[in-house]
Formats: sequence, structure tokens, C-alpha cells
Amino acid sequence: MPHENFVATDWLAAHLGEPDLGIIDASWHLPPTGRNGDAEFRQGHIPGSVFFNIDVIAETSSGLPHMLPEAAAFAKDMTELGLGDGMHFVVYDTLGLFASARVWWTLRAYGVGKVTILEGGYPKWLREGRRIETGDAHPKPRGFTPKLDPGMVASLDDVRRALATGAAQVLDARPPDRFEGRAPEPRPGLRSGHMPGSLNLPFVEIVDHGHLKTGAELAATLAAHGVDLNKPVITSCGSGVSAAILALAVEEAGGTVAGLYDGSWAEWGARADCPVATGPAGKA
Repeated sequence: MPHENFVATDWLAAHLGEPDLGIIDASWHLPPTGRNGDAEFRQGHIPGSVFFNIDVIAETSSGLPHMLPEAAAFAKDMTELGLGDGMHFVVYDTLGLFASARVWWTLRAYGVGKVTILEGGYPKWLREGRRIETGDAHPKPRGFTPKLDPGMVASLDDVRRALATGAAQVLDARPPDRFEGRAPEPRPGLRSGHMPGSLNLPFVEIVDHGHLKTGAELAATLAAHGVDLNKPVITSCGSGVSAAILALAVEEAGGTVAGLYDGSWAEWGARADCPVATGPAGKA
């Protein structure tokens, strides 16, 4: 059974307040924007939603940004947010489709069966003149049982093996100038370029005004960037956020995701034992 990955604003508006509905604001912004998702949540959010901070609900001991949290810590955070077992989670963000994909992936990785992304996100909700709330959320705790699906997560060794054997395609969501090594990375200490043998599909090419392209459009765009949907795909990016948009796109286009590389370029680009190529995909 394929997953239903999106839900319409009309549907959400009609189901607000239902006890088994968990609405999650996943907004996150790149540091140069100066925007703060937590502060913006207090200024306005969909009624009944809670704020999921991917920098806080994360494994931090590795030093890598917003890594998948450990199971016990994740269970505690989810319980405190009132996001418990048996609920249908609807995730949105203030950019339409950005960090909501990362939280969608996180929930799926921890065994949540019913998690959907709000089509068009908060911008569409506002454009339609729908009701919002301000201030802090006050959720009632609800127990959450994490059940990690290891197949959702690709490690550094998984990526090395895929690149060496061709068992999976590695698809990078970063902009072409960063992928090709023509522009510096925004995080200090990282080399410029890409994993030798990886492919590049900048996520902005598959997101149009906060909406993911349709299945047929996605398949065509993926093919144009060298992706064979008959072979598994590992997705990557700068720090594991837009990689989730690629994972969503591959799934929506009918392909198989062999995991999201959680460390992404923040890990690979910082390690001297990981080779780096420059120039277009497929060229050393």
C-alpha cells in the first residue's frame, strides 16, 4: 500500500479539534535568513498545533546539525508535545514545503503509520483566510512508542557502499554551484564539491510555490537529472533537511528510497577520509 503523503487544507479545517489529530508546525529556516520558527509560531499558527524544533528534538552528541534523535529522547519529546500513539499527524511549515518534509521523514523513520504533509503549508492556509491562533501551545501529554525503521536512515558506510557498488543512486539536493564546488558551503570547515558518483537535483526544481510537483512532472525531472526510478535512491543535501524533500519526491514518483543520509554534506564534507569531486555530476 502506498503512503498518502499529503492532505488538503479543506480536510484539515474540517477536522480541527479532533482528539486523535496531531498538528505539527515544523518551520525551520537557514541561519542567514534571520528567521526563528519558534518565535513565528507564537505570532501565529494553525489552531491546535504544536511546534517541533528540529534543532532541539535531535541527537546532538555527534556535533552534526539536527540529526535523527535517539529513541528514548524522541519518545519523551513527542509525549510532552501531546503527539502520541494512534494519532494522525499533519505536518506543515511557513515556507509551504521545506522542513515539514524533514519531520514527515523523522516520524516515518520512527514507525508512525499515519503522517501527512499539509498541501501548500501555512502560506496556503493564510491565503485562504483560515483561522489561526497566537501564543504558546498547551498540549496534554500523550504516550509515544518509537519503533525505528532502520531502512529509512542511510549511514556514512551505507553511502560509501552505494557509491562503490552502484547498489543505490545517491541524489544530492544542494544547489548546483555548491554541488559542483563553485560556491563555498554555508557551514564553516566543509570542503566544496560532491561525493564522487552522486547525482544532483536541487530541491527548488521540484517545489513550486510551496507545492511539490505532480507524479508525472517529478518523474520527468528526476529522469532529466539522471535518476533511474527502477533503482533505489539514497537522498542527501547540506544537513538532511532538503534531502527529505527528495525522498518525498522519489516516493511520490513511484521510486524506492533506500534511506536518507542523515549526516549529509555536513558530515561527508568535513571528513578527510571522504573523497570529494568537483564539476557537474558524473565528472571527477
